[in-house]
Amino acid sequence: MRRTTGILFVIAAVSFAVAASVLSATFDWPDILREPADKVLRSYVDGGAGLTWTWFATAWTYGLLAIPILLLPQAIKRTDSTMLRVATALGAMSVLLSLIGFLRWVFVVPPLAHAYVDGDASAAAAWTAQHQFGGALLGEHLGQVLAIVWSVLVSVVILQTGVLPRWIGWVGLAASALYLANQGDVLATAVPGFPVWDAAGLLGSTAWGLWTILLGVGVYLQRSLSHLE
Repeated sequence: MRRTTGILFVIAAVSFAVAASVLSATFDWPDILREPADKVLRSYVDGGAGLTWTWFATAWTYGLLAIPILLLPQAIKRTDSTMLRVATALGAMSVLLSLIGFLRWVFVVPPLAHAYVDGDASAAAAWTAQHQFGGALLGEHLGQVLAIVWSVLVSVVILQTGVLPRWIGWVGLAASALYLANQGDVLATAVPGFPVWDAAGLLGSTAWGLWTILLGVGVYLQRSLSHLE
């Protein structure tokens, strides 16, 4: 269980990073999320079926993260920890919300994009509505915030119990704080003028992803690392 959970954390984080990198190179993600509907919808149509499959891969590689999140308490033998049980529930919920945010690009955006290009002006308004609800609210706000709460609680458990090297807990708290700074960009979509740190998205998500890999390696090597404390 311990080794399987550790490997799954690494596989989920690395596979998502690969899929997201392809998406970034082919669709200018995530910068395109803040572009006008006209540019987004036309770019989506130009991307063809390949872009839809790229979104599909990005969604489900991120969805893989739910499995090690659910296995973590048993893997580190802390099923009696109330804090970790709460963290696990919130972490799994965060993956589900983010998955909804990603999969709307597979099931909702394509017909809107084609309708807009075919001359249906109302598709732009429909796009904005689903983008704010499914994207900004569910995926980028609730999904990310709950993921951050999960990583903070897991880090606190590590610091309190020493079940993994405590420096992993400190790195987790730092990565979580950096990732939280990205919420400025999300809130600015609803509150014009809200302070935004442009680099927070890239730095925060990268730091959080790398910490997830670090957590997986730590869980995998748990017995060996415990002797180094």
